[in-house]
Amino acid sequence: MVPGNHLVFFIIEINSFSIRDFSEVCTVTTEDFKQLFPHLPDDPGVYRFIDEQESILYVGKAKNLKKRVTSYFVKNHTQFKTSVMIRHARRIEFTIVESEQDALLLENTLIKNYQPRYNINLKDDKTYPFICIKNENYPRVFLTRNIERDGSEYFGPYTSVARVSGILDFIKKMYPLRTCNLNLSEKNIASGKFKLCLEYHIGNCKGPCEGKQSHADYDMSIAQIRHILKGNLGTVIQAIKQEMLELSESYRYEEAEKLRKKLHALQDYQSKSLVVHPTITNVDVFSFKEDEKNAYVNYMRIVDGSVIQTRTLEINKKIEEEKEELLVYVIHELRNQIQSNSKEIIVPFNIEFPDKEINVHVPLRGDKKKLIELSEKNLSYYLVAKMREQLDHKRESPGQYILAQLKKDFRLTELPVHIECFDNSNFQGSFPVAATVVFKNGKPARKEYRHYNIKTVEGPNDFASMEEIVYRRYKRLIDENQSLPQLIMIDGGKGQLSAAMNSLEKLNLIGKVAIAGIAKKLEEIYFPGDSLPLYIDKKSPSLRLIQQLRDEAHRFAITFHRKKRDKATLKSELSDIKGIADKTVQKLLSRFHSAEKVNAASEEDLSATIGAAKARIVRNYFDQKKSVDESSVKDALMEK
Repeated sequence: MVPGNHLVFFIIEINSFSIRDFSEVCTVTTEDFKQLFPHLPDDPGVYRFIDEQESILYVGKAKNLKKRVTSYFVKNHTQFKTSVMIRHARRIEFTIVESEQDALLLENTLIKNYQPRYNINLKDDKTYPFICIKNENYPRVFLTRNIERDGSEYFGPYTSVARVSGILDFIKKMYPLRTCNLNLSEKNIASGKFKLCLEYHIGNCKGPCEGKQSHADYDMSIAQIRHILKGNLGTVIQAIKQEMLELSESYRYEEAEKLRKKLHALQDYQSKSLVVHPTITNVDVFSFKEDEKNAYVNYMRIVDGSVIQTRTLEINKKIEEEKEELLVYVIHELRNQIQSNSKEIIVPFNIEFPDKEINVHVPLRGDKKKLIELSEKNLSYYLVAKMREQLDHKRESPGQYILAQLKKDFRLTELPVHIECFDNSNFQGSFPVAATVVFKNGKPARKEYRHYNIKTVEGPNDFASMEEIVYRRYKRLIDENQSLPQLIMIDGGKGQLSAAMNSLEKLNLIGKVAIAGIAKKLEEIYFPGDSLPLYIDKKSPSLRLIQQLRDEAHRFAITFHRKKRDKATLKSELSDIKGIADKTVQKLLSRFHSAEKVNAASEEDLSATIGAAKARIVRNYFDQKKSVDESSVKDALMEK
């Protein structure tokens, strides 16, 4: 054993599997790494390169720890980053596990927890939408971007909001469900606590809140929706056909006719899906391409012969990693995200997938080979679009690129060439002021900045202050026939945004101008009518532009507030001198710092600061005051 090594025995539970055995912690310098090799085990496990600040540089998994770790020191690395990582490492830790599957799970967990500098990054920072079946009595079905661990079911993620909206519209027509968030417990329904709403009367809901729809009937609808979202349309169609047959045999033809229309709608919906081959069911397909800096993986989910989901991921490579390892990592990550239960994955080249229950297939011909070709075609289109986008960015100015990114992130209908941002400031309700800053073409237009004294609000009420200044700003722009901005930003969260919306509603500007709020703490972006915030990638240039807007509005507002407060608190004896204005007082205080020192200054010094005429006024004032004070003292002494 290399000197300084020590053995630590432990048992840890991670992701529902047990890591047994031991963790070997090897504290050696870079020069001593080769002495470590004889002591490395031939077992599967996870290794970690750690620097002298105890930060994890890199996490990797290995089928054979000895062979994998040794490879870092016996082969020439073509990538400079790999050599740098090894040079900065001061210690290697490794954990022996039972199987390759355990190693993959542990590696995945450690990468997520520690985000090591040299591990690959999935460039997939968007918050993709999911369809949620809520865990509640009479479950709601809706779009969401946040996953809550409350037992609800989530289907997705989907790369297109339009696709999600289309699916939800179809479900709504097929299966009228409740959209309210009432607590529909059996007790509340039985007690008659709720009343039917408009959704019931227009046919969008069957009224479970008043017991007009049974729990069994509602659950049957949810079960069929679950099948549709999983892509199992054949199961739903077969169930509807069986129910139609039973209704016809019972002479309930009107109900059977309703089911027939539903069946035709389902078959029409199925025909719009990309049909691959009806015999290929529940398969995950992956294609792979790479260049020097990045790797790209396209994923297709096949259920009942149809492509029901596609996605392309871009992977930012950090150090040299084999394409097989990259693909295994992405497959594992994607299958976790989409909760895939398929037992077969189709890939373009051989990989050693740790989960031996999964059948890995590299097709050479036939329909499954065509699936790989289809996935690769999607990947090629993605790369062509990416190259075209990069060329477009080179042609346009940096400002135009940022605005285009902002338009994309905020889902705006037009380029936000003109943006305005509001902020207000007060000190415990005193000296309330506000400011708006204007950015045009991504740059500050300082001549168009405006500050405001709050006129109608008393006390520290940020919401009312925001409502006042937004109304005043755009009432004036409308009255003067000036152009309105494409985007209004409010410094604050949902409360300030709601206050600003009240003003826009009064001015009939709702829907004519895009508006959003930015909350300082987590840089959350709030939109009207959406309770869920948008989180933009922290490195995105569009977020940096919004932060610059917010900071500039805050600076402009706080500077005006301080000037107003300082002016009110800078009351001096000099202000009482008749014929001396506030600006002259400020000049005197800036030069002499106090009224006492002004009094002690000669008339020549005063003239050099404020001119001869005003210096004579100041001098006369203090001379008269001195004579009055001396006379008062004499009178007091005479009385004594």
